Amino acid sequence: MSDVSRIKEFNLPDLGEGLTEGEILAWLVKVGDVIELNQPIVEVETAKAAVEIPAKWAGRVQSIFPAEGTTVEVGAPIIAIDTDPDAGPVEEPTATPSAAAVEVAPSEGAVEPGLIGGPAPGGRTAVLVGYGPRTTAATRRPRKAAAPTPATTAAPAVPAAAPAPAVPAVPAARVTPVSPAAPTPSTSVHGNGRHVGGVVLAKPPVRKLARDLGVDLAGLTGSGPLGSITRVDVRQAATATTTAAEPSAEAPGASLGADREQRIPVKGVRRLTAENMVRSAFTAPHVTEFLTVDVTRSMKALDRLRGRREWREVRVSPLLLVAKAVLLAVRRHPLVNSTWAGDEIVVKDYVNLGIAAATDRGLIVPNIKDAGRFSLRELADELTGLVQTAKAGRTSPAEMSGGTLTITNVGVFGVDTGTPILPPGESAILAFGSVRPMPWVHRGKVKPRQVTTLALSFDHRIIDGELGSKFLRDVGEFLTDPEAALLAWT
Repeated sequence: MSDVSRIKEFNLPDLGEGLTEGEILAWLVKVGDVIELNQPIVEVETAKAAVEIPAKWAGRVQSIFPAEGTTVEVGAPIIAIDTDPDAGPVEEPTATPSAAAVEVAPSEGAVEPGLIGGPAPGGRTAVLVGYGPRTTAATRRPRKAAAPTPATTAAPAVPAAAPAPAVPAVPAARVTPVSPAAPTPSTSVHGNGRHVGGVVLAKPPVRKLARDLGVDLAGLTGSGPLGSITRVDVRQAATATTTAAEPSAEAPGASLGADREQRIPVKGVRRLTAENMVRSAFTAPHVTEFLTVDVTRSMKALDRLRGRREWREVRVSPLLLVAKAVLLAVRRHPLVNSTWAGDEIVVKDYVNLGIAAATDRGLIVPNIKDAGRFSLRELADELTGLVQTAKAGRTSPAEMSGGTLTITNVGVFGVDTGTPILPPGESAILAFGSVRPMPWVHRGKVKPRQVTTLALSFDHRIIDGELGSKFLRDVGEFLTDPEAALLAWT
């Protein structure tokens, strides 16, 4: 096998749902590791979720291109794998160059390999993924002061660089002339990610983040390749600076400004959620109705379930009965489970039941596909798996697509209720509030009862007040006496 054919570049795959890019969260392998086919190699965050991407080939990791924290376009190379590592070392001249990580001959300039503007074998210039190589000769930016002569900038203490290895001839039409980089005092690299002359190694997104957070890159120690500064380094420095600079509550004349502000980039799941909520709020005319329900019998029914032998290992919560109530109420009122499609209303005969989940990366709404086909026990298992996957940050884009009806459990935060916004494409969403003991008129007497408040938001283009009220009433009726409802409705 030739050196060219044995080195395979793996591109960021299309993760579905129209996603065009992803951020490298964490590399699960490093250069030199021997990996197996389908072994997870990198964790990538998209606008939908964080996912692990498996290896397309077995072999040894030859190169890793984008550093952690880099946003990469779909189709861009992220890793190179030597698929025949036992065949011996790969000859450098025939190694596949990459726009994200390349080797540079010492005589080609002071910019480090793999960084933006760095030279690559064959006369190319390393560029940020998605921007493409230059098609014109590079020009030097005018200096503010007179440039020192090469004689004054030479570092006599540094030994002369060895000659660059021979590179195969490249057709003239493909060679992009590159002007030499501006001279610097030295090109040797220290462990803190800086050249001797003070040039900081950091990708453009990292530099922008540092500017936004007010962090001086020159004072940081880089943890990335070749000592380059990463996003993690910048954020840690920003946190340390804020903590150190924060004055005590009693300090007179405390400063109010950028040094006491935090800037959180809006991206990934948070950005997609924001876009969806804005689009839904200003597209579908929302109406919200409320119903306060005595759920004492529901709580007792859950206690009886927990005491049964076959339910002892099952996570049982009030959300289980709310989900069952919604699924049974949809059978009575199918129009609630529909989508507005302009000239028509699409009524679904299946319920992909969405459960809103708060995660470290923002709010996501995975859904249980065709939830109406499950028994109560099976529905409990599905809910448990959905919540655990979401909390672990492993929810896939497919699990969040195609939802038809959603429940948001605000009660877990001690909130009584709210006015939820519809997920795009859905016509109803139910907010389930906290269950708490309250004085309640029961059989003609005021007694302490377990009470909760439900809130149903719906698209008034599809669901009018009568339909919305009947649906909410039926959900409340089920929760008031779930055992009787199961007998009567199924």
